[in-house]
Amino acid sequence: MRSYRLIAPAKINLYLEIIGSRADGYHELAMILQSIDLSDEIDIHAASTENIRVYCDHPQVPTDQTNLVYKAAALMAQEFPRAYSNFGGVDITIKKHIPVAAGLAGGSTNAAAVLVGIDLLWNLGLTQSELEEFGASLGSDVPFCIGGGTAIATGRGEQLSPLQSLDNLHLVLGKYRSLEVSTPWAYKTYRQQFGINYIQDSEGLAARTSAFHSEGMVKAILNQDTGKIVQELHNDLEKVVLPAYPQVLQLRELFASQTGVLGTMMSGSGPSVFAIVESLTQAEIVKQRIREAISDDDLELFVTHTIKHGIKIV
Repeated sequence: MRSYRLIAPAKINLYLEIIGSRADGYHELAMILQSIDLSDEIDIHAASTENIRVYCDHPQVPTDQTNLVYKAAALMAQEFPRAYSNFGGVDITIKKHIPVAAGLAGGSTNAAAVLVGIDLLWNLGLTQSELEEFGASLGSDVPFCIGGGTAIATGRGEQLSPLQSLDNLHLVLGKYRSLEVSTPWAYKTYRQQFGINYIQDSEGLAARTSAFHSEGMVKAILNQDTGKIVQELHNDLEKVVLPAYPQVLQLRELFASQTGVLGTMMSGSGPSVFAIVESLTQAEIVKQRIREAISDDDLELFVTHTIKHGIKIV
């Protein structure tokens, strides 16, 4: 029976700017997305039936048709009925390491891995661009998760422009297990509070998006200038999430106060917070200090680093 094991890395946002509203109801965004070494493992097996079955070792992850992994497999079956008929269904097993509901694209990267895995399993021979197009129909982060690395993401996040990869930038990441922030809530609340500042016309949106490609964070990444990168860290959603979630604010402030932390920010809509540090040794020290300062077992802490790739076949 044919099978593949894939590594599905998480992502963080180094930059997230909300530019305005789109005609489709989403927000027009300008972001820098970055893959990190914290990853899930996805095993995908050819099944002896036509069923799509999902298994996971994490109790918070659904294994029914609501799981994005299931939706990814169902999409491939719909798009390639002859291959589906020929090869049959799939059994998908998710081994979770990425925290759930964390703003780290855990569900999106798992779905991306399934798209890549089924492409291999069914001998479809799809290009990365074709896989990204399918991914965009599942979620805004899925296209990036396929190729990963470092990229500018515009539109609603699905329009990608790869950048020179940031490799081995050391991070400490924290997330409260029981704390979740609704992404729709975060964007809706931001619209309510700051929508008056949105660029409203399509020409203005296009001009702002175009200008972003030559601005500070992009230049800092092209120059591999860590000092400048941490100065350019930005996330508009912190304006609504931090006041509403004091635990996230406390964690961010505690990270910022640590010796050896170069910069810190919330990732995506949260509630994960990451800190960029000088070295692996310093990362371990910061992790220990945060653990001593916040003894709550609900707080998960990870030492990780940036990587150059997205989905990887084992």
